[in-house]
Amino acid sequence: MLKARTGILLGEHKREMAIRTLGMRARRMGAESVGAYLSVLAQSPDSAEWHDFVNAFTINHTAFFREQHHFEILKKFVRTRSKPISIWCAAASTGEEPYSLAMTLREALPAAQGQCRVWATDIDTQAIARARKGVYTLERVKDIPEELLKKYFLRGTAAKAGLVRVKPILRDMIDFEPLNLLDPRWPVDGKFDAIFCRNTMIYFDRDTQSVLLDRFAPLLKKDGLLFAGHSENFTYLTKRFKLQGQTVYTAVG
Repeated sequence: MLKARTGILLGEHKREMAIRTLGMRARRMGAESVGAYLSVLAQSPDSAEWHDFVNAFTINHTAFFREQHHFEILKKFVRTRSKPISIWCAAASTGEEPYSLAMTLREALPAAQGQCRVWATDIDTQAIARARKGVYTLERVKDIPEELLKKYFLRGTAAKAGLVRVKPILRDMIDFEPLNLLDPRWPVDGKFDAIFCRNTMIYFDRDTQSVLLDRFAPLLKKDGLLFAGHSENFTYLTKRFKLQGQTVYTAVG
């Protein structure tokens, strides 16, 4: 059910975790068994429990400026592009990546404020809700350069000590939205200079990866870039993209 709905493929090594998670969800729903719980899900594909079920299996391992070389490439790349600049962060998780993208855009193009947008999506509705709030512990932002931390974050005081909040100048650059990449239609308005879909395709089978790559390609502007995760290789999956740098691709044709 999870794979059919989301494309997420759980390996055998996650079998025990899946059993525990299903048991927990079944108990919370008051279902007599896991089988009964799955039957309820099958009969209610648009229910709130479906979202909670999917959220329980998503992985939100992320960090600010993760895979730093991508942001250096992006900074140089956007300086060569005509305005406006539009970037899609297709696996936004709890917001660290899209906020890193927004900081990169502001630092690269200080005179182009208001002409740079980030569309940040994720299938995990709880993660997107956290991303919208833009509140993080000091531990989560420890790798952000102090100059950027002062420039783009507010430090909490009193009861909020130990927390930081993203400033509106950064938050207002980003449109957060829940999205299942397997949805037959994406609410896309226009094309993108770059698409970040990093460390997500590894959870899909090869057929699903190929389908998504074929859907990404026409959404990129001419010479636009697709950024992949460090363990992802799309070279043999599709003819729609060619490798341009370390886990960076450009559309063909």
